[in-house]
This record gives sequence, structure tokens and C-alpha cells, in this order.
Amino acid sequence: MAQPIPAPAPTAAQFANPLPVICTQYCAPHTVDLAVVRKVMTISGGNFVVTDTNDNVIFNVKGKLMTLHDDRVLLDAAGNPIVTLREKRMTAHHRWNVYRGESKEPSDLIFTVKRSSTIQRRAKLHVFLANNTKEEVCDFMVEGSWAEKSCVVYTGDRTNIVAQMCKKTTVRSVLIGKDKYSLTVHPNVDYAFIVALIVILDDMNHISDMDGLFFNSGMSMAGLPTSVNVPGK
Repeated sequence: MAQPIPAPAPTAAQFANPLPVICTQYCAPHTVDLAVVRKVMTISGGNFVVTDTNDNVIFNVKGKLMTLHDDRVLLDAAGNPIVTLREKRMTAHHRWNVYRGESKEPSDLIFTVKRSSTIQRRAKLHVFLANNTKEEVCDFMVEGSWAEKSCVVYTGDRTNIVAQMCKKTTVRSVLIGKDKYSLTVHPNVDYAFIVALIVILDDMNHISDMDGLFFNSGMSMAGLPTSVNVPGK
């Protein structure tokens, strides 16, 4: 009997033309290497600084955790708002909506991010552009976590890798309470869009950690092994 042909492994994306999601100005014809620094010892949370390989600030992310909604704003180097990331609470898949500038109007919605399943032990996110209203097939996919120190962003069909992130640990970063990650964005991919996804992943990872805690606790109470896979892993 003929064996099924395995699906080809995802490869680095080779887009001939810019693939703007937020703006064409963030689509470079070459690979873009960025450093994402997350401040872990902050009261407000959600604070990131993104620099290039020469330590020039490209983006800042500011959190607004004391408001009714969990908002974060992606700013350019001059402090101008690029997009607002807003958590939509009380949803089964923990959804985030991303709007242009500081707007929260439906007409300014750029894309939506949600977990691929309601319970996860490892973050797997589906990304839907604003014109993909049916949300039957995602436009992009994110897999990984801060805890695993890495993540990969794919096209929706998972055939192309558009960006990858891994952690860079130094003694100094541990002492000053910062996590530093190396982010590689492939040519013609919108790197502002990728940074926004990384920030949302940070929040989603906290939810997945809680899922894993509750799952393992429940399995232990039932006398069952905690290594059983769950949907969305």
C-alpha cells in the first residue's frame, strides 16, 4: 500500500513584492534583524523597546494596564503611535484587535489575533486580516512562547516562514530585569506587523501558562499523567 506523502517543511519566505499589513514603509527588500527587549520588572507591564543591530531605537511599546481595556500602543522612534493593540475580553479564544494609530473604530481595524483553541499548553495563534471577516482560514500563524525562548511566524497555510525569534541571555540582562530577544524578519515582510504579533504573544503566553497549570492540576487530582497532549499544542 502506498505511503502518504509528507507535507513539505516550511521554508523562509521569498516574496518578490512588499507584503504590507500595517504600512509599506516597514517592508524592507532585505532581511531585517531587530532586538526586542522586554522589561520584566515593571509595574505597568507591556513595555518593550525594539532596536536595530546598531542599537538605534525603531519602536517602543507602552502598556495601559490600569485602563478598563488591556491596551498597548506601538510607537515609532519619535513617539508617534503606529497601532493600538486592544484585548477583547470575555472571549473564548482570547482575542486581540489591532487598530491604526490610536483609533478603536471598526473602520480602522487592521487585523485580529486569537488562540487557535480555547485551551493550550503552548501558544498557537491565528491571525486574520480585517477583510477576512469569515475567519475560516487564517492569513498568518504564530507558534511558540516566551517560556520556550523562541517563536516562528508563518503564512496562513504554514508553507512559508516570515519571521523567527529567539532569546539572547546575558548576565547583564538578568541583573537589570530585562529579557532580550533576537528577531529576524524576512525580506518584504512588514516588520512593524511582526513586532505587534510578538507583543500579543507575550500576553497570550501568560494565558497558556495558566491553561497548563490548571490542566496539570486537574490531571494530578484525577491520578492521570500530565504529559497527555491537548488540542492546540
